[in-house]
Amino acid sequence: MTSAPSRTFLTVIPEADPVALRGLASTVRLQILRLLRQHGPLNVNRIGALLDLPQSTVAANVLILEQCGLIETELVKAAKGQQKICRVRFDDIVIRLDGPAPQRRHDMVEVAMPLGLYTSCEVHAPCGLCSGSGVIGLLDVPDFFLDPARVEAALLWFSRGFVEYQFPNNAKLLGAPVRGVEVSLEMSSEVPGTSLNWPSDISLRINGVPIGTWTSPADYGDKRGTFTPRWWKLEGSQYGRLCNWLVNDHGTFLDGLRISDVTLAALKLEEHHSIRLRVGIEEGAKHPGGLNIFGRKFGNHDQDIVMRLHLA
Repeated sequence: MTSAPSRTFLTVIPEADPVALRGLASTVRLQILRLLRQHGPLNVNRIGALLDLPQSTVAANVLILEQCGLIETELVKAAKGQQKICRVRFDDIVIRLDGPAPQRRHDMVEVAMPLGLYTSCEVHAPCGLCSGSGVIGLLDVPDFFLDPARVEAALLWFSRGFVEYQFPNNAKLLGAPVRGVEVSLEMSSEVPGTSLNWPSDISLRINGVPIGTWTSPADYGDKRGTFTPRWWKLEGSQYGRLCNWLVNDHGTFLDGLRISDVTLAALKLEEHHSIRLRVGIEEGAKHPGGLNIFGRKFGNHDQDIVMRLHLA
């Protein structure tokens, strides 16, 4: 089995991530991003030379790109002193205009992330993607997880690997302290066909930190999912369990039960403009039974992957 080539994506929901839009709102900054994407890491002097721009102009725009989270920089030794090396963080940037705006209450901000808008992935066959109306690409071909049509995905599955989503850190934008990060998504194990006895250790990471593992007992196919379309065969995965994960100052909880000692402090939310959520099967999992994730138009819960920031 082969995995999809490593590729990173950024999906921008305008109302949720005005910081990223600011970074893109400049011809010079777009030229710098394209240059770094084509040439790889470069220092400020080299960027200026290739774009025929003054070093001061490049340095100012590099600083904005860094603050917006679109590039990362590193100071390294040079012949005289130090030089700043710039690297682009994303291969593709999508500005999403058709998704819902974040919902905000005085004590919470909620963002619903469509299933296909993962920013990076590494999956192994058997695997596949479906929209509400049909299969996307070819089944069991990991490369199709990079197909642009993935944005329409309502069901995805794979045997090993992960998908990672990038949510806006709205608490940082609002300058509000966070008392809890909640994630809600519908999942099950994955086996060719279905099986009511097929355990799988499904793990979540937030900002690279493993927060916990849920052992899904089955790949549910005993009855059609409430929202699963009629064209989807009954021999396929039908629905999952809606899992609600919560990380707060007391630990990590799954559906109200404490499952790990990981607390908010470990996620270092204040250091990031975004919150990265990775869902997958970890290497060395005791029960590597694959993963289905159900989105809108599939399964028993007509919802996307939802992240809620509970504000203090």
